[in-house]
Amino acid sequence: MLVSSNSKYSAMNSNLKIFSCTSSSYLGQKISESYGQPLGKSFVDRFSDGEFQPGYLETVRGNYVFIVQSTFQPSDNLMELLLMIDAARRASAYKIIAVIPYMGFARQDRKDKPRVAIGAKLVADLLIAAGVDRVITMDLHADQIQGFFNVPVDHLTGATIFVPYINKLNIDNLLIASPDTGGTKRAGSYAKILNAGMVICYKSREKANVVGELRVIGDVEGKNVVLVDDIVDTAGTLAKASDVIMGNGALSVRAIATHPILSGDAYARIEDSALTELVVTDTIPLKRESPKIKVLSVADLFAEVIEKVYTYKSISSNFIF
Repeated sequence: MLVSSNSKYSAMNSNLKIFSCTSSSYLGQKISESYGQPLGKSFVDRFSDGEFQPGYLETVRGNYVFIVQSTFQPSDNLMELLLMIDAARRASAYKIIAVIPYMGFARQDRKDKPRVAIGAKLVADLLIAAGVDRVITMDLHADQIQGFFNVPVDHLTGATIFVPYINKLNIDNLLIASPDTGGTKRAGSYAKILNAGMVICYKSREKANVVGELRVIGDVEGKNVVLVDDIVDTAGTLAKASDVIMGNGALSVRAIATHPILSGDAYARIEDSALTELVVTDTIPLKRESPKIKVLSVADLFAEVIEKVYTYKSISSNFIF
């Protein structure tokens, strides 16, 4: 089989095809370019009532089919991914791998109150019912979500992108901070690999997406603090944490968060906060640019992991911790 002349990967051939759904076409294009072959051709027919039907414009019979789609809102993004998986299965694809840089509904990983759904488990069940053979994702809100799937899950971490960036900054008196107690393990891993101390922000919520009290557990005076999180939604926690940290004598505070949901007044909160910068990845496209937001791409990482999955090679080298 012919190998593309600009491919980084000698094993790349016509038996592997990368497609993307509508909302992640920008990232699918970057991943396919990094891999060294054109993005597969697909389409979406839309009906006047809002119903839609996606499909493929080229054969996938006997192929390894990688479908790129982050399932952020609206829920049509998840439905399109499910339909693309079903279409590939019915078109006799050999293996169907869902590349989900950001998995929506992952915050619903348990029953935290009576009579509520466990959305993450339902999404896993839907993907498996549609016919997925494997899932590649990044920074699930809770690690245990991997156990909701009955197929292999490659759970990548944003640390692979963020740690080299932080190291390049050569920050003196570096201190890692978790914006809440739930992120303690993640922040601790960053602190260990960066040889830095760690503090924790304790917060209470008045209701979903609304932060009540927030205070810092630990000494931040004279430190350059990096807040670590998996997602930034309304940015209420990060903005309030940065202001409290600076009010406690820190020299500077910046934040890293893998998934930039950035809903509601998030942009205004970030720009009005004490944050020096917010560093995110492109698992979700920004709604607009901001002078305080820097985007690092995950395309090269996902392209490399796609190659290793295709050639049955270990991906352990793609994990910093």
